[in-house]
Amino acid sequence: MSRETLDRRIRHLLDEILIMDSMVEQATIEAVAALKARDVNTARSIYSGDAQINAKRFELENETMVVLATQQPVMAHDLRLLASILEVTGELERMGDYAKGIAKITLIVGDQPPIKPLIDIPRMSEIAIEMLHRAVSAFVRGDAEEARQIPAMDDEVDDLYNTVYRDLTAIVIQDPTAIDRANYLMWAAHNLERMADRVTNICERTIYIVTGELKELEKSDDELILRHL
Repeated sequence: MSRETLDRRIRHLLDEILIMDSMVEQATIEAVAALKARDVNTARSIYSGDAQINAKRFELENETMVVLATQQPVMAHDLRLLASILEVTGELERMGDYAKGIAKITLIVGDQPPIKPLIDIPRMSEIAIEMLHRAVSAFVRGDAEEARQIPAMDDEVDDLYNTVYRDLTAIVIQDPTAIDRANYLMWAAHNLERMADRVTNICERTIYIVTGELKELEKSDDELILRHL
């Protein structure tokens, strides 16, 4: 097959990545808004709508495998890109699961009165979504420099997560009967913290496509380094 055909098929896959990203971003925005408003109807819609995100992942994976089988790319950059598309669709699908999980929390708590105003969790959501939007855009453009900058934003998400944890712990100490509601909010915060972590994985894939080096990015550092766990 011609180079033109391969480029066209890859361009289509990247366009579909952008669509899937938009689906995940919207699900996250609506899930957090539903949690804040105790909007059970919206939460139910997000919960059931996760099946569409899953279907988009499988569709993208199938198309990518077809390209690999029929176009038989030989250039290393093409192979890294196609392999990374498979990885990124998986990351996006898992982020959709996090939005579904937040929707499930709303369904569980129903119209129970909130134990604290939701300020930090929506802010976590805003930052995580901004990170995701920038990361997927950098992935599609092949912008390694942009990808290196994004993980530093995760520090703010982590700080907010720690604030939520401290605030909820203090509430439970004062009122042990609030422990279940506190745990649900911690679950929501944890999902958003994990979402931001997965954005870093997308950034790592972008750098891998451009440089051929697959290494972990330190959140607070613009340079690629190995993280020793």
